[in-house]
Amino acid sequence: MALRSDIHAPIAAGDDPLRLTGQRLPRWAPVASLGIGVLIGLAVQITGITVIGLAPAVMAALVFLVVYTAWTLAVEGRRHAIDRLATALIYSTATLALVPLVWILITVVVQGISVLSAQFLFVETMRNVNPRAAGGGVAHAVLGTVQQVGIATLISVPVGLLTAIYLSEYGRGRLARSINFFVDVMTGIPSIVAGMFIYTFWILTLGFPQSGFAAALALTILMIPVVVRSAEEMLRIVPNELREGALALGIPKYRVVLKVVLPTAISGIITGVMLAIARVTGETAPLLLTTFLAQDVNWNAFGGSQASLPTFIWDQIARGTQSSLDRAWAGALALILIVLTFYATARILAARYAPKER
Repeated sequence: MALRSDIHAPIAAGDDPLRLTGQRLPRWAPVASLGIGVLIGLAVQITGITVIGLAPAVMAALVFLVVYTAWTLAVEGRRHAIDRLATALIYSTATLALVPLVWILITVVVQGISVLSAQFLFVETMRNVNPRAAGGGVAHAVLGTVQQVGIATLISVPVGLLTAIYLSEYGRGRLARSINFFVDVMTGIPSIVAGMFIYTFWILTLGFPQSGFAAALALTILMIPVVVRSAEEMLRIVPNELREGALALGIPKYRVVLKVVLPTAISGIITGVMLAIARVTGETAPLLLTTFLAQDVNWNAFGGSQASLPTFIWDQIARGTQSSLDRAWAGALALILIVLTFYATARILAARYAPKER
């Protein structure tokens, strides 16, 4: 068998140092390391022994990282051990971020699926329904949520998008800095403050009644800064070469924005709008001040109290009976389904109208 005579020579481009030395972790090494960590975590759970106050799950994760890194260090060397440790940390933190979301979704589905039905969503209301009795529905709240969020979207998206276009394409000097400052301030405004402002200005000062439109105005205040910031970032990442090429052809700048910049960034802009919609769809505090509660359908968003899913959930939880809690869980599931429907529709539209690669 011929020996490699140039073992100390530089490794040629494309050569894999692990393949040359034959030192490589088996494919099942991550699973085995995780299994060791889980077994130690279970042992800690069963025996009740704690190490520096660490929970069993945290102990299992730390053991996995230590075993996996030490194994890699012994087999593949220091450089690959650091690389695999960083990769394991990235996947671990991503999993840690997903665990609460998945847990919430599973809990809401399990608790609400038994009550949720087409009749509960689109037919029944809470008119003349005893809090202790089963039955009732969220048809009036679904209508209110769709109307209020829809009105807020119709107002905030044009305003936020035009503001983002100004800041990204035209804004210079003191005015642009002032707008940036106020957008940053509005981003951190608590939702209850937006509700208090609309209640004081729109209802108490101007004398308009509590209504779905007043609630939509409060939601608009919360949506605009999110739309501005997300749209501005999407517009800024459009390559300047596209703008310069269009301007070099003699095309006016406003047509460059409409025909080149916006179509290029449309997918990201729609995603930002959906984030804004998702944020305000579940807001409760502004709605309690501006529209309060209703137990029946109110088709007129400009007059009278109007229900919404967040206020419906709040009302049912406050009643405290088992039937009310079941309806609250079903209302929460309905709220999630509505947000998912909005998001899926937006993604379909973004994919349809996004510029196609030739």
